[in-house]
Amino acid sequence: MKQSFFIALAVLLFNTVNAQKLKSPNQKLQMEFSLQNDGTPSYSLNYKDKVVIKPSKLGLYLKNDAKYLVNDFTIIDTKMTAFDETWKPVWGEVASIRNNYNELAVTLNQKGTDRQIIIRFRLFNDGLGFRYEFPSQKNLVYFTIKEERTQFAMTGNHTVFWIPGDYDTQEYDYTSSRLSEIRNLNEKSRTENVSQTAFSPTGVQTSLMMKTDEGLYINLHEAALINYACMHLNLDDKNMIFESWLTPNTNGDKGNMQAPCQSPWRTIIVSDDAREILASKMTLNLNEPCKIEDTSWIKPVKYVGVWWEMITGKSSWSFTNEFPAVQLGVTDFAKAKPNGTHGATTANVKKYIDFAAENGFGAVLVEGWNEGWEDWFGHSKDYVFDFVTPYPDFDVKGIHEYAKSKDIKMIMHHETSGAIRNYERHIDKAYQFMKDNGYDAVKSGYVGNIVPQGDNHYSQWTVNHYQYAIEKAAEYKIMVNAHEAVRPTGICRTYPNLIGNEAARGTEYQAFGGSKPNHVTVLPFTRLIGGPMDYTPGIFEMDISKINPNNHSHVNSTLANQLALYVTMYSPLQMAADLPENYNRFADAFQFIKDVAIDWEDSKYLEAEPGQYVTVARKAKGTNNWFIGNVNGYKARASNIKFDFLEKGKKYEATIYADAKDAKDANYKTNPQAYTIRKITVNNKSTLSQVSVSGGGYAISIIERK
Repeated sequence: MKQSFFIALAVLLFNTVNAQKLKSPNQKLQMEFSLQNDGTPSYSLNYKDKVVIKPSKLGLYLKNDAKYLVNDFTIIDTKMTAFDETWKPVWGEVASIRNNYNELAVTLNQKGTDRQIIIRFRLFNDGLGFRYEFPSQKNLVYFTIKEERTQFAMTGNHTVFWIPGDYDTQEYDYTSSRLSEIRNLNEKSRTENVSQTAFSPTGVQTSLMMKTDEGLYINLHEAALINYACMHLNLDDKNMIFESWLTPNTNGDKGNMQAPCQSPWRTIIVSDDAREILASKMTLNLNEPCKIEDTSWIKPVKYVGVWWEMITGKSSWSFTNEFPAVQLGVTDFAKAKPNGTHGATTANVKKYIDFAAENGFGAVLVEGWNEGWEDWFGHSKDYVFDFVTPYPDFDVKGIHEYAKSKDIKMIMHHETSGAIRNYERHIDKAYQFMKDNGYDAVKSGYVGNIVPQGDNHYSQWTVNHYQYAIEKAAEYKIMVNAHEAVRPTGICRTYPNLIGNEAARGTEYQAFGGSKPNHVTVLPFTRLIGGPMDYTPGIFEMDISKINPNNHSHVNSTLANQLALYVTMYSPLQMAADLPENYNRFADAFQFIKDVAIDWEDSKYLEAEPGQYVTVARKAKGTNNWFIGNVNGYKARASNIKFDFLEKGKKYEATIYADAKDAKDANYKTNPQAYTIRKITVNNKSTLSQVSVSGGGYAISIIERK
């Protein structure tokens, strides 16, 4: 049962310029708000008496306005409140979440314009969130944001884990460097993508992870991105100050606003223990409570699908090679010659359904089932797909009946190719078609440039489209797994039918040339801060040429590392991405994927260092069973953990799936499939020392003995 209380102190603080201080409930964090001599609002943040953020300016620049909202302010009101509640997520890493903060709301009035803004600060035990609020008023009604001036002034030349600032993609490998090195490394860090728009040599994306030389871990991000442009960060590398940089629309504007309204929360998570960054629920807590009354239809699921064979080039999304171009409703696919490589055939999909049913999976994803793939990309084409017309070799009704007979759900794929206006035209019909044919979840895609031309993937208008699709899906009781959409900011608390996102460099890039071996040791500190990722793990065949002789990519991971991802890369939507035949080859290792849970009662972060290693233990909801995952970066190491999270007085059987004992045996480059499986008995006093090789790791299932 949800229990909460709200203590409204409503205390009017002194109106002196430097007296607005706020402490976290545990007193470890302290925020100070002040007005500079020219009426510029600023804030600073300390953790355990160490400076985290030096005095940093706040405000907004407005378009076609002679007076920006950046200075000449006076404080006309301050209110301090405290809040403490416990709420239960529909799905998650834990069964309940505490939302506990102290709040300071500062109302400012601008001299000469009589315009008011409220800057609201919420200080949690794990960090600070703040936002701009624009109350209803006669002197600020409709306004256009030219840029937001939100600063994060660093205390030094920190180590930072970053990807280049880009209005259209987050699909980059992470670079680790000093802040001062971003400028020289930015261009080198920009690998090719089908849609990308850089804006600055020192621009980076959130969630941004840093570590100071004094051992503080700092994460910068945003929460509750609603009706606003996505925020990037631009670094003044002379003064080591990050400043917000919003994504523009087609004419360069960065937000069309109507009061009353508000910005997303700007977030700073901080700790001297990297594990606490991973465990933080502040991003979720800054979002609104769930708005879906009946959530019984939202169910975590493990799935397989017709996907990896297309990603590797073994199969194709398109049905035929006969047409140089197609027009829906005009092109007659029934008269076309099949290309012989189409993946989404009725017969092939039935094989995946059989495999799912035989191995305890809940769903099957099918891509390339619908007409239009022959010329879907690169033409800024508006009417690309109608999302209801299947190719001649895909029997929608027959597949529905066959999957139902096997108790398997189907996941439909909606690729928009960036033509979001077209998707909105068809979305009601498409969602109803899904429900009529037994599809309870959709994987949506936004590959390529946004149509209309000139807009970006992360502008206010496009962000509003993603939100529209989520809310519309909720009306039809459909779960959404959005790919190439804006990176998540905790909105899954409000709309838990948003069961997954991509919004980062996923497993598919392992078939496009590979990702860095330590990529998965960075993602939990960056991309996953905002919500779960559909990373599509579980690749067992690392040599892609064995699937497609024309593809010489290599998966930079050991098999044991791939198993561990089901625990370290949290998601209520987990794919076993490889081909069924590869799982049959390694049936003993595949057992872990079959056994591992996807919804959790509790989670313990046992070891963590960004870019180096992550070790997580999670308790399966409704059981006394635990699962552990460890992923390792470049340097081989011994992972040392305790099992003190287990229930006292109980004995458990632990099955350990690990890299082969010696580093010379297991290696992500030369021998990635070298693994061992052993069973031991453990209790809450047990310990384990386990070697993880470069790009390796281990996975453990811990089952209570009856």
